[in-house]
Amino acid sequence: MNPTKTTRITVNQLKSSKNQRSSAEQRSVSENHESEAKGYCRKFKSVFEYASGSTMRDADGKEYIDFLAACGSLNYGHNDPDMGDALISHIRSNQLTAGLDLHNHAKADFMRTFVDVILKPRGMDYRMQFTGPTGTNAVEAAMKLARKVTGRTNIVSFTNGFHGVSLGSLAATGNKFNRMGGGTLSGVTRMPYDNYMGDAMDTAAYLDKLLSDPSGGIEAPAAFVLETVQGEGGLNAASKDWLQKIAAIAKKHGALLIVDDIQAGCGRTGTFFSFEKMGIEPDIITLSKSISGYGLPMSLVLIKPEHDQWAPAEHNGTFRGNCHAFLTSRIAIEKYWSDDRLEKQIATLASVVKRRLRKISKLIPGSFLKGRGMMQGLSVGSGALSAKICALAFEKGLIVETSGPEDEVIKILAPLTITVEEMEKGFDILHSAAAEIMGVSGDPDRETSPRVKSQRAKTVTQLI
Repeated sequence: MNPTKTTRITVNQLKSSKNQRSSAEQRSVSENHESEAKGYCRKFKSVFEYASGSTMRDADGKEYIDFLAACGSLNYGHNDPDMGDALISHIRSNQLTAGLDLHNHAKADFMRTFVDVILKPRGMDYRMQFTGPTGTNAVEAAMKLARKVTGRTNIVSFTNGFHGVSLGSLAATGNKFNRMGGGTLSGVTRMPYDNYMGDAMDTAAYLDKLLSDPSGGIEAPAAFVLETVQGEGGLNAASKDWLQKIAAIAKKHGALLIVDDIQAGCGRTGTFFSFEKMGIEPDIITLSKSISGYGLPMSLVLIKPEHDQWAPAEHNGTFRGNCHAFLTSRIAIEKYWSDDRLEKQIATLASVVKRRLRKISKLIPGSFLKGRGMMQGLSVGSGALSAKICALAFEKGLIVETSGPEDEVIKILAPLTITVEEMEKGFDILHSAAAEIMGVSGDPDRETSPRVKSQRAKTVTQLI
């Protein structure tokens, strides 16, 4: 036997092997052999085998509209044909796959495009650091660098923030459930986010007061880390005024400002960066999720040149050089950000999201809208209620998830490339599910009798 001989498996052979297994058999593999850490497949139990644009199809032929987009990792939809064709060509020509930080065409072309299309038109000057393959790696690097630059250790993060689940980023994450497995988490002081204490309290002024008081009890911070819209925290959107105050306070106290744009970036809130219209200039920006454009693992840290104080190889990662991701990211930027067409489309879609969420809110007493851009949702006041609505929506052909401290927010993360018609169809399903769970006809304008109003309130109360 020739040890160097390879066996080519054809696409038809792969399809034949796959089709011999039933959906139940494929699910059983996960149930019997995958760690209990699995999450999404517990809610969405179908075996998916096809995805294109904003739709997915399971092994039984049922189609779903996707309002999850791989938790914001597929802002440009599933299997964009231009990215896919370029990727196949790259692979078939035996170009570099994993490059560490070696020079190669895929990385250089990405960096040149990112500078020319994203940074320069916005008047931004940042160095690029490629970390490990996921968002938490970028946050870890950002926090580590801030500590190195300032010589301090304390990081200020904010209530309901979510920055990852490796130990450093987990310390900055607020969610109790995620934090439980982390043991002793240190090095972070948590402060209230914008409006966390209600309209009567200026939480930025509160933070400044504690830092300015020698007896305030807070160690001088290396950095503030925040999301301008808190994705997993419940779509809390910080105001422009609050963000500007926080940026000024960071500068006043010698701390760096880190904006975690992992979920809110890459167009999700309406512009490429979520903070573009907020009048702030972060010292460090973290990107991941949709930065690769195609769902491939990639994370990126943008660093102001004066803060790029790493020693050679001081912070690295085996998979920081994913050439496939560099390639698809470049295609995504060239295709979607070379002009303002996508931004205009996002604005149109965001108005549809807001209009349809408002209509659904009329079915659910006490519910209210949250977020901005294509990162919006509906707080229904109860995790049990939101779970029931999303589960029924899935049965009807819509994939939609929840977020928030109690999973009480129905969270819309549809691809930015979805058509208005697909968006409306998806909301028709969500509206139908909400109406059925609430026990009403689905037309809130006609459901005005005291009996119906009382029944809606009773349904919410039972589920809280």
